[in-house]
Amino acid sequence: MRKKMKEKYAVIIGLLGLAASVGYGALPPLLKTGPDRNATQLQVPLKKIGCLKPKSVKEVGNSNFTIDGAPVDRDFVDFDKYRDYLEPLGVNKIRILTGWAKSERVKGKVDVAWLDHIVDWCLAHDIEPLLELSYGNPIYPGAGGAGLADGIPKTPEGLKEWDRWVDFLANHFKRRVKEWAMWNEPDLRRGNNSPDMVATFNIRSAKILKKHMPDCRLHGLSLASASPERLEAFIEPMGEDVKLFDTFIYHGYIANPDLSYETDAARKAVIAKYAPHAKLRQGENGTASEFLATLALRYIPWSELSQAKYDLRRALGDLGHDVESGLFCIVDINYAPPTFEVPFCNRKGYLRLNSKNDIIQVKRAYYAIQNMVSVFNSSLIRIPEKKIYITDPSIALFEYQTRKCEPLFVFWEKGRMICTKREGGTRVEYDAVIDPQSGKPSDSLTTREVIFEWSGNEFKNPVWVDLITGWVYEIPPENQIKHADGITFVRIPAYDSPCFVTERAVLDLL
Repeated sequence: MRKKMKEKYAVIIGLLGLAASVGYGALPPLLKTGPDRNATQLQVPLKKIGCLKPKSVKEVGNSNFTIDGAPVDRDFVDFDKYRDYLEPLGVNKIRILTGWAKSERVKGKVDVAWLDHIVDWCLAHDIEPLLELSYGNPIYPGAGGAGLADGIPKTPEGLKEWDRWVDFLANHFKRRVKEWAMWNEPDLRRGNNSPDMVATFNIRSAKILKKHMPDCRLHGLSLASASPERLEAFIEPMGEDVKLFDTFIYHGYIANPDLSYETDAARKAVIAKYAPHAKLRQGENGTASEFLATLALRYIPWSELSQAKYDLRRALGDLGHDVESGLFCIVDINYAPPTFEVPFCNRKGYLRLNSKNDIIQVKRAYYAIQNMVSVFNSSLIRIPEKKIYITDPSIALFEYQTRKCEPLFVFWEKGRMICTKREGGTRVEYDAVIDPQSGKPSDSLTTREVIFEWSGNEFKNPVWVDLITGWVYEIPPENQIKHADGITFVRIPAYDSPCFVTERAVLDLL
């Protein structure tokens, strides 16, 4: 009895210590903090030794990731109802749309108190706001619509008022906001915007921002498409003004997130040709936690588990390809008229909403991303010349090390198996999996055993980590064959969700 009481109090004290150590105030009521906060039925033949400790924004610091704040500009979500979940998530940057139509409902009367409130709250909690210049304002003829794909400002009057609005934003936020993005998805067909129009519109907006903030960081285009050809069509007309932008944004939703990297080299070639100073940025991607009948990745039977797998794979795939990554998004979105045809809830959020925008559940994806950023942040350095190798082409594999040179490699089943074979006297590539959607994240928790060859420094105490649950397992000596060339890791579990191997000393555990 006494032993059970000690264990009970140890758990309570541990959770109180967790809240204090990660710098939280009062934790959101629905947020779990224990070692089984994202438990699944995963079974692996290794000894579990703990769980990754979640870390706040202050502990994580900088990372490759930006969380999407959802459309607060049209009141499809309520910032104050989800904001307390941002700091414990651990992502230190948030994308917010600036909402001209919300801020100027009567001509000449601009009120951005709502946006000030969001920006100031984020800064007070060590979260850097990235403001995106979306969308227009229909109270002015030709000044663009208030919603997605409604068209950019085009008439002389509309463009004059747009310039005034951007000038106001730049002057108002110049001491608080360092990063800005251009109009969201101007390439959607319904918007009827040509590449030349979009390029010119991006340039005029960027020049206004730079006038007030010469050192601000600008993200250009924000294209819905991930096509290298489309990217080139929109960048080429910019000419020398391409130097205004630090990155160029694309989205590009696809059922198997790993397939997006088949055109990664081509996109980077476009950037190298026209803007060698700039980088690529994936500005918006993620999937739903259930079946959707409309919007991106519709007609696919998603679940909370497959959503978590998808979002991890996309984020870590971007990181492994040196692409800045937007996480879409913090909360479900209750679309409504007039800027959306019919009321509809887009379930791509990490937090589940009801019809009143109340948070009613923390989804698996939230905890999975929380696990990821607690490890994959600026404390890691990617190693392009890998010392880790696997013969299986269906496994995605990336290597990192800590600033103390401790190794880490992350991997998952990506489905596609690009192999080579000889035809006549030449070697050609072929896809060993016929189904083009092979590798879409599943609801399976079944792992298979894979083998890795490691040629770097000796591992002292290697562990295997599942990022969905955050559970950490010992890799026993019998799974490590040490030899003159390094270590052969055998019988290492792998499935279609990211896992990683590293030194136990790298991790903070519950």
